[in-house]
Amino acid sequence: MDYSGVARLDKRTKDLTKRLNAGDIAIIDHRDIDRVSGEALVEAGVPVVINASPSISGTYPNIGPAILVRKDVVLIDNVGPEIFSKIKEGTEVTVSEGKVYAGDQLIASGEILSIEAIDSMREAARENTGQLLDEFARNTIEYLEDEKDLITGDLWVPDVKTKMWGRHVLVVVRGYHYKEDLITLMPYIREMKPVLIGVDGGADALLEAKLIPDIIVGDMDSVSDEALLCGAELIVHAYEDGYAPGMARLDELGVGTDAGAITWPLRATSEDLALLLGWELGARIIVAVGTHTNLFEYFDKGRKGMASSFLVRLKVGSRLLDAKGVNYLYRSSVSATQIFPLLLAAIGVIAVLLYISPAARTLFELILLRIRFTFGF
Repeated sequence: MDYSGVARLDKRTKDLTKRLNAGDIAIIDHRDIDRVSGEALVEAGVPVVINASPSISGTYPNIGPAILVRKDVVLIDNVGPEIFSKIKEGTEVTVSEGKVYAGDQLIASGEILSIEAIDSMREAARENTGQLLDEFARNTIEYLEDEKDLITGDLWVPDVKTKMWGRHVLVVVRGYHYKEDLITLMPYIREMKPVLIGVDGGADALLEAKLIPDIIVGDMDSVSDEALLCGAELIVHAYEDGYAPGMARLDELGVGTDAGAITWPLRATSEDLALLLGWELGARIIVAVGTHTNLFEYFDKGRKGMASSFLVRLKVGSRLLDAKGVNYLYRSSVSATQIFPLLLAAIGVIAVLLYISPAARTLFELILLRIRFTFGF
């Protein structure tokens, strides 16, 4: 089947998904498409994804390509980076049998990945998992010594206006099932009114749920302008020497250093910073949504080790509640057996009103007359 549509290009998939419309053709440069990216592309409603890089390199059995193909998205693999210099954003392109055309000109070609091919490639990649795990463990151990100050040292924490002492803190990260888990936690959020911390794109997840983040922590590279301008306090993750690339973007938006944005130089991940912030400022409970906790999630993020996350979770563990997957445990629903007694009670109330109130009886009779007149009874 041939497909035609407007080309949208970006080498950062998470940035591209913010601009995609249903029917667009997504052109990415994403080696080993991860699960979150695959789900985001499916949600955007694109019929075709063209990848300049190998969607499964064999490094580890990433699941993103399978998510796309199982949702009937055509995945054209490994067309080469030259496509980014041959097609401009907004160009009308046609895809046919793995070939990409702009008008009559052949721009690029690649392999259309079937689910059978993907399963075979993932199976082959599983054979590398043992070696990859060994390297991951060695890197983690090597960095544990360097990063032990996260637990043992005096940790400087930004001076924020939002008070956390004795309160619940909800940290939202754009990880697996973060949207579903956040929806499930809405009754908790309404009742406990926790401090809301969005980690980069997690701030947009809060906005999508009609919640305003109190604090946004991160590199500021995958959070929308809307979130940055929502009034939240901004903490920019910086390198150990204090350099924070994300601050330049905030300055351009007028919410940077002069507006009170703070840099936090620390050798850890942005989600680690959010957990440490809640801990150091006296949060009673820290609830985490979408955080990365297992081996394949770290592989998806391209991390070579997890020293900082390991140490941070050791430190904050007594107050940390990981809500990952809570949507599998509980779904709010109302059964017919619960509705029926309420319906009977409502009918009873109406009957009593009609019995004791002449005005109510008159109104009821007028309604009946109106129904009879309308339908010709």
